[in-house]
Formats: sequence, C-alpha cells, structure tokens
Amino acid sequence: MSTLDIKQDNEVQLRHYPVGHHHNNEIDLITLLNVLWTAKKHIVAIAAVFALIGLLISFVLPQKWTSEAIITPAEQTQWRSLQQTLMELQVLDIEVPVTPTDVFGQFIKEFSSRSLQEEYFRSSPYLKSQYPDLDADSLEFQRAVVRLAEKVNIIDNASPKSPIEAPFTSWTLGFSASTPDDAREVLEGYIDYVAAKVVNETTDNIRSTLALKTRFEQEKLNLDRVRLTNQRDIKIQRLNYSLEVANAAGIKKPVYSNGQVVNDDPDFSITLGADGIQEKLRIEKSLKDIADLNADLRNREYHVEQLQKLNVKDIAFSPFKYQLSPSLPMKKDGQGKGIITVLMGLVGGIIACGIVLLRNAMLARNLPPVPAEMVLESA
Repeated sequence: MSTLDIKQDNEVQLRHYPVGHHHNNEIDLITLLNVLWTAKKHIVAIAAVFALIGLLISFVLPQKWTSEAIITPAEQTQWRSLQQTLMELQVLDIEVPVTPTDVFGQFIKEFSSRSLQEEYFRSSPYLKSQYPDLDADSLEFQRAVVRLAEKVNIIDNASPKSPIEAPFTSWTLGFSASTPDDAREVLEGYIDYVAAKVVNETTDNIRSTLALKTRFEQEKLNLDRVRLTNQRDIKIQRLNYSLEVANAAGIKKPVYSNGQVVNDDPDFSITLGADGIQEKLRIEKSLKDIADLNADLRNREYHVEQLQKLNVKDIAFSPFKYQLSPSLPMKKDGQGKGIITVLMGLVGGIIACGIVLLRNAMLARNLPPVPAEMVLESA
C-alpha cells in the first residue's frame, strides 16, 4: 500500500470524532464595551444614586474649621519693662539668665504640653457651651477634654528639606472647631493662657533669684559682723593686758617721744605707754557698731539694704511676637461638597460597570454547550 493511501484512510477515520470547543483566553474589548453600552441606563442610574448619597453625606459630615497663628521670638520693644527690671538687678550684681530665645522656647514647650491643654479646656467656656450637661468629674467630660486637646496643633516652620535656612525662628499654632469663630476664639484664648503662665513663671523666677541673693548677702554679712565683733573683743582684751604691762613697767608716755628704745612685746604692745593705751582702749569701747570704722562692711550693709528695698512687681511683657494673629478661617478643612459628590458618582459608576460585567459573565457561563454536529456543519 502506498503512502498516499494511508493518509487518506486516516483522514476518513478522524472525521467520525467530534471536534471540541475552541477556548480563547483573550478578552474581547469590543464585546465588553457593547455590553456596557447596552446597560448604560442602569449604570447611569446607579452612579446618580451614589452621587446623591455623596451629596447627602457632605451635608451630614461635621464641619471643621482651623484657625492659625504664626509667632516668632519677642523683640526688644516688647521687653522694655522687663529689661528695666533686669538692669536694676544687674546694678546690684544679680544676673538672671532671661533671654527672648529662652522665654520663647518655654512658651513653645508649655503650648505643646498635653496636661496644660487639658487644664485649660477643663475650665474653658467653649467646653461648657459644647457640653453643658456633663459633670466635670464624669468620664464623658474627660473624653471631651481629650478630644479638644487633640485638635490643638503646633508646627515648626523650619523645614529641614529647604536649601535656604530661614533668618528667624517661627512656629505655626492652630486649633480646629466646628465654626470659624469658635476656632479663632479658642486658639486666641489658649495662646493668652499659655503666655500669661510663661510670664508668671519668668517673674517668679526673677523674684526667687532676688530673694536667694538677698538672703545669701544677709547671712554672709551677719557672719562677717560676728567675725569682726570677735576680733574687736580680742583686741580690747589685748589692750587691757597691754595697759597692765605698761603700768607695771612704769611707762606712761609713748616710748618714741623721749628717745627710749624698747623691745616691744609682740603679744601686748606697750609702745604707746599707759596713757596712750588707756585712750585707745576708751575709743575701742566707745564704738557702738562694728561697722563704724569698717568701710567695706558699711558698703555691704548698704548693698543688702538696697536688695531688701528692691521689689519686683508684675512685669508686662510678651514671650513672642505675632507674624500672624489668630485668623478667622475662610475655608473649611477637607474636601468640598462638589468633590465628594463627583467621587461618589465615580465610585457608583465603577460598581455598576462591575455588576453588569459580572452578570454578563455569569449568563455566558450558564449557556448550554454547542453540539458537535453544529460545529462540524459550521466548519
């Protein structure tokens, strides 16, 4: 049998077996677009429903407005009264390490303190107006205080990514509330509260330094007075002994007045003679105050008196300078109603397209298989 006859017989035998379906893994975009276009009314309807829901949500969402303030360290013009007090202290040799940079840093630290924030909100009129029925000792009241404290924010405007370093230090302070007026009033009130606390702490520090210095000088002066008094008492006692020695030696007049040469006693001098020692002893006993003949002691007493007279009153100064006062916000935080509506409409359209395509895929999967005879006939 020839090779041609064998090939013909095989082809005749293979025709009796059915031909399976041809599976193609590629996606037909034209078919998908046709399916979506057919269901366009349903897609548009679902997207419109989602857009309407987004519009309603935008009205229901709580309003959030943020007031901001920008501050820098205080300038010299704001520290005139404080500088006057510091100058009076420097004249009396009291150095108080108070600088605008240090006070500004203290303000930033106090402003960002969570405990101080909660302390302020516990007694603030804003919290009482927001929660008038809450008891100050209740757990809900404490939670409300914590929520308000979390809305206070502070930002350092010095950006490490900036190639140019700013010539001054500035910080941005902020607070968020449900209305623009509340945001500004609360921020301004908290800034004033912290500033007053920093001013009081600085003033108390100056008063404490003055009190410690005055007490130190007073105690030191008292100690020196006791030391000098003991020295005078010993001197008087030595003069008494010298007078006895001079009388015993029969020396009435100073020995240098008549040309005599006397080896003076180093402990009890008799060169003045009995009359001179007697007069010197009378003068020493007549001194009522040890400082009468001690200029250094009198100067120190005057110094202590001036320290005691100095009274540090309440000092009015500002720990910072406003670059931007607490602002009245003109635009609320977050996305606007239009953006929320459009986004919800897009989400609805995507969901609707997914539902349509999924439904079409399920229907195509449930179709009965094509018989082999129909496949052979179509071939």
